Amino acid sequence: MTESSLWASYGGTARVVLALILIIAAGGLAYAGIRFRRPVRAARPSRTATICILLAWVFSGVAFLVCYAITVDLGRHYHTTKVVAPADPIHLVTATAVLILFVIVFIATPHGLWVRLTSAVIAAIAAPMLFELPFDLIIMARVNLPAPDPAWFLAMFFAPFVALQLTTLSLLRLSPMVRLSRPAFFLLAAMLLVFAVWALAGFGYPNAPVPIAMNVVGKILAFVTALSLFFPEWFPPRRRREPGSLAEEPPYVRDKRSFSSERTGAPLMASPPARRARTAPDPADSASPAGR
Repeated sequence: MTESSLWASYGGTARVVLALILIIAAGGLAYAGIRFRRPVRAARPSRTATICILLAWVFSGVAFLVCYAITVDLGRHYHTTKVVAPADPIHLVTATAVLILFVIVFIATPHGLWVRLTSAVIAAIAAPMLFELPFDLIIMARVNLPAPDPAWFLAMFFAPFVALQLTTLSLLRLSPMVRLSRPAFFLLAAMLLVFAVWALAGFGYPNAPVPIAMNVVGKILAFVTALSLFFPEWFPPRRRREPGSLAEEPPYVRDKRSFSSERTGAPLMASPPARRARTAPDPADSASPAGR
C-alpha cells in the first residue's frame, strides 16, 4: 500500500476548531502590534550567554540529525506502508527565498563585513523557522508514523526538531541589526491567517493547488517577517501629519505657493510668520502740548 502524503488532513469539526485557534492567535499578535509603539532592540547577550546559545544550537542540530537517521531507519523496518511524497515547488520557493534574504541583508546592512555576513546567515536560517515552528505544531499529531509505537517516533523526530527551531530563532539575539517592531507582529498575524484558511481546506499536504498556494504564501510572509526584524525602518507606520505642514496641503496649493515664491523671491514656508505692523508715527500725535 502506498500513501501519497506525509500527514493526514484535518476533517469535520477539527478543521473548524484549528481555524478558530489560528484566528485567535492572529488576533492576539495583531493586538500586540497595535500596542507596540516603536522598534525595540533586545539586550545583547554576554560572551558566556553567546557561547551557550551557539552550543545549544549545535547540540540541537546534531541531535536532530541523529534522531532523524534513527527514525528513518526504524521507519523502513516497521512501516508496512510506503510513504511517497510527490514532487512540489515548495523546496524551490524556500531555497530561492533563503538566497534572496541572504543577499538583501548582506548588502543593506550598514556595518562591517563580519556583522554583515553573520547577520545574513542568521536571517537566512531563522526565517524558515518562523514558518516551521507553528507549522510543525499543527501537523505534529497528524503525521503518518510507523508501528508499533507512534508516540515514541513522534517524540524522537519532533522533540529535537522543535529544539533546533527554538535555538535557531534564539540566534537572532546575536545580530545587532535585529529589532522587534510593529510590522513583525502584523506579518506574523497575516501568516497565521493564511494558516487558518489552509486549515478550513483541511491543512493537507501540498500536492494540490490550494495547499501549495497556502504554503507558498505563508513562507513568503515568514521571510518578509524576518526582513522586518532586520530593517523595521523599511516598514514605516502611518504617521499623523502635523497641522499646517506642506504635506497636508493639496498639490495645486503647493504649486501655486511655490510659483508665487519664485516670483517674489520669498522663501516657501508652511505659514508666514505673523509680524507686527509698523506704521510711521503721526506728527500731530507726537507733538507735545507745550508746542501747540
